Amino acid sequence: MISDFDEELTKLAVAEDNQETSVVSKTGMHFPWLHKHVEAVVTGGKKKKDFAQTTSACLSFIQEALLKHQWQQAAEYMHSYLQTLEDSDTDKRQAAPEIIWKLGSEILFYHPKSNVETFNSFADRMKNIGVLNYLKISLQHALYLLHHGMLEDANRNLSKAETWRYGEKSSSQEVLLNLVQAYKGLLEYYTWSRKKMELSKLDEDDYAYAAKTRNMLSQSCKMSTNICALVKTPGVWDPFVKSYVEMLEFFGDQDGAREMLTNYAYDEKFPSNPNAHVYLYEFLKREKAPRAKLISVLKILHEIVPSHTLMLEFHTLLRKSETKEHQKLGLTVLFEVLDFAGCNKNITAWKYLAKYLKQILMESHQDWVEEEWKSRRNWWPAFHFSFFWAKSDWKADTDLACCKYFRYILKQDHETLKKKIKRMKKSVKKYTIVNPGVHT
Repeated sequence: MISDFDEELTKLAVAEDNQETSVVSKTGMHFPWLHKHVEAVVTGGKKKKDFAQTTSACLSFIQEALLKHQWQQAAEYMHSYLQTLEDSDTDKRQAAPEIIWKLGSEILFYHPKSNVETFNSFADRMKNIGVLNYLKISLQHALYLLHHGMLEDANRNLSKAETWRYGEKSSSQEVLLNLVQAYKGLLEYYTWSRKKMELSKLDEDDYAYAAKTRNMLSQSCKMSTNICALVKTPGVWDPFVKSYVEMLEFFGDQDGAREMLTNYAYDEKFPSNPNAHVYLYEFLKREKAPRAKLISVLKILHEIVPSHTLMLEFHTLLRKSETKEHQKLGLTVLFEVLDFAGCNKNITAWKYLAKYLKQILMESHQDWVEEEWKSRRNWWPAFHFSFFWAKSDWKADTDLACCKYFRYILKQDHETLKKKIKRMKKSVKKYTIVNPGVHT
């Protein structure tokens, strides 16, 4: 289908209903006609309705085959679906190249008999057919080459796309061009980072060190030019921002790095992005910024993702703060981390909570605890402290069980708690007798 692409498009227009053919490409991929499911359509003598029904059926079969990872079958259906390029409906005909590219590239990526040569041939032909999608296809083609470790080919592909123009440049084309240039910058970053590793092995007094540093500076200028335009455009550009900031820090431009990360995190034109606040926090931490500054950054991250792994670090900063507001928030942060099922067995979070509850109660802030418990009273016991979880925690991690039950003791009278623990130990003992290999 790929190597004889144009020829097969011609066959689609003249195929007869009772004709059955098959094509074997140079790569050995076999694509027979599928008369069992889809009739070949002769556009000259059939109604438009028949044509639309056929292509629609093909698309449904392709989607189903993709969902089931039936790559050969999907490729066979694609062979029939190519006729949509001749659809009399202008809108459908214009949309066809992008659909064919997306489906075809997915099939070729996973097809067991596909290879880089086949994919390249398909991509080049689709660029010519779907001229309005040239930049998108070029970019995805480059990513495919990168996936296969073909950096030079990917760079050449991006350089060719960088100079491409079609009609008046629209705002969407400008963003895509910036993205193409940014990926070129990312390839330059890859080369730059390898040189950086080589540099770390040299003595600073060595002549080779100075020569390599100059070479890296030249490389960084190209990288900066290619990435700058994109990261100023509203969007989520994590890998580009991280690469650019690393380069700025390496050459001592702390102000430039700080400005870049601050804009990325706080500019209202950019979409909400937890990673932007993570990058800014990590940068400020490297700079040994004041605790108040670190807290202000993590406070926003907490509002976006209260279960983020950095929340335990956030709690530590709040706990060490001298303001009561921060200390109270430190308790809220721990409770909200443990509200999430994914953190249910986080032993560190439970240890922090047990230790902090003891500190808070000794400082007579029972009202803080009551305030947090009020909204959780009806569901936390079943969520964390049920008999099922008690047995599970005790068998899996006794430290976790002890931490959790230290927390629970604050809400249970002494006699009730003793009964629960006695019942739990009895159950575990019984379980151990039945399953002697289980460590308790």
